Amino acid sequence: MIKNKVYFFTLTIILLGSAMFFTGCAERDTPETTQNNESQTLYTCGMHPNVIQEGPGNCPICGMKLTPMDGGDESTASADKNDSGKKEILYYRAPMDPSYISSKPGKSPMGMDLVPVYAGEEAFGSTVKISPVVEQNMGVRTAEVTRRDLYRKIRTVGRVDYDERLISHIHTKFSGWVEKAHVNTTGGKVSRGEPLVDIYSPQLVTAQQEYLDAYKSLQKAGNQITDAVRKNLTAMMQSSRIRLEYFDISQNQIRKLEETGNVTKTVTIQSPFTGYVMEKQVLDGMEVKPGMRMYSIADLSNIWVYADIYEFELPWLETGQSARVTLSYMPGTTLEGTVDYIYPYLDSKSRTVKARLVFPNPNLTLKPGMYANVELQSSPVKNAVAVPLEAVLFTGERALVFVALGEGRFAPREVTVGVESGDGYYEIKSGITEGETIVTSGQFLLDSESRLREGLAKMLGDRQSPDPPDDVDHSDHQHAEEDDDYDHNRAFGHLGADGKITTYTCPMESHAYVKLAEPGECPDCGMTLVEKQLEDDPEGDWYTCPMDSHAHVVQSEPGKCPVCEMELVPFEPQWN
Repeated sequence: MIKNKVYFFTLTIILLGSAMFFTGCAERDTPETTQNNESQTLYTCGMHPNVIQEGPGNCPICGMKLTPMDGGDESTASADKNDSGKKEILYYRAPMDPSYISSKPGKSPMGMDLVPVYAGEEAFGSTVKISPVVEQNMGVRTAEVTRRDLYRKIRTVGRVDYDERLISHIHTKFSGWVEKAHVNTTGGKVSRGEPLVDIYSPQLVTAQQEYLDAYKSLQKAGNQITDAVRKNLTAMMQSSRIRLEYFDISQNQIRKLEETGNVTKTVTIQSPFTGYVMEKQVLDGMEVKPGMRMYSIADLSNIWVYADIYEFELPWLETGQSARVTLSYMPGTTLEGTVDYIYPYLDSKSRTVKARLVFPNPNLTLKPGMYANVELQSSPVKNAVAVPLEAVLFTGERALVFVALGEGRFAPREVTVGVESGDGYYEIKSGITEGETIVTSGQFLLDSESRLREGLAKMLGDRQSPDPPDDVDHSDHQHAEEDDDYDHNRAFGHLGADGKITTYTCPMESHAYVKLAEPGECPDCGMTLVEKQLEDDPEGDWYTCPMDSHAHVVQSEPGKCPVCEMELVPFEPQWN
């Protein structure tokens, strides 16, 4: 019994010791593995994208915590890098200068170890890569590009007006006096041939008498006159008849004059067609003169409706398309018409184009001066590549959509936008094809990140491949790989015969570190540089910022760059 207890106790001690051994190994391996993975990850500052370093830390400018450049958090970055050792290394890149690339490991121009770039991670520019967690937090939603028929209904307000082609104005062509106005109210209906007004005119009396005399002479003469005399009488009668017709004397009135043989004191002006009196300018006893408008008569059997169309709706507007109107005083009633004409100019006040619609109006339902609700049904755009409205970003210079490339990668794509449908879609004429996946929500954040990376890539230099073409000069890169000391030598002023340095600096004391060899503007505040002579020893030590973008930072003592707080490096000026 005692032997069994000893046996089990010994076995327990062995198992516990093994567990502690493996646990200790795991704890010893984890920090080292994590450190190696973190050291391979590039981190940047969200406020200062020019700050890029290998491994986590704080921004040297603002003190903010650095974040991985692949868009994920530290845990996901480490997890991704655990598998990166199995991927193919495409090339090596300097952590502080992504434009510096090499086909083999080594040192960067600033003395830092080059970092490997693996397959699938080479995108540096406008392409954005984010982790699934960040993608979910941003609310990124996607949709597939499809083909569909695009429609649009144009709804607007219309103004009812007369058909200009069915309006007639009654004018006088002679002087006289109104004996009687048969139509003495506006708005009344008149029929074709109905008398409007009786006018006494001495000119008309004389014209009637001349015609009647010529007519009677021709009738009495019979066959007792020669052909020449008959021809002259006929010509005189025809001339007098034409004169009466020019005075708007109808054929019936001339026939009555021939039948009765009596000259009438007044002449009756008749309506030329059936319509409604829009305007009346005559009264009994008033004098009329040639050219005076007495009546305006409109036929309302057809009516016009003017509709205001905004500029963005013009692609959907064309003559001949169907139109509908509804009236507030007749709910539920819809009248059918067509688009007759589109005016070729824009109203500068309302910023709209007028479209003229024609409607039959047999029951006088449409009355001039009314307002109506207009609906225009456009012809569809058949089988168009379409995307939702929210998927397109307009930058002012171009239109963009973000295409989902898979594995958390998104790339902006410039597209040519066509018409906008009424059900929430844009026609896409070029840039994307059917079946691609695009972002419909959260693309504003993607666009900000894409612009940031694209701007950083352009600032540091745009390289499309790790191995430059054969005709490119490799001297700079070869020198950087062979020599760890970076050549910062440059001139920041002119050395005179008196041993003094003439330079151009900012007038602000806080920007005294700005020293340039030529006049211009301060790179940090934009003020005009001023000429200044330095008392420093030209042969002494000089220091500058290792960042090329801060080359204007020059001082005679070591320290940190006042712009990015990087340690200044010594250099030897090359005086002119």
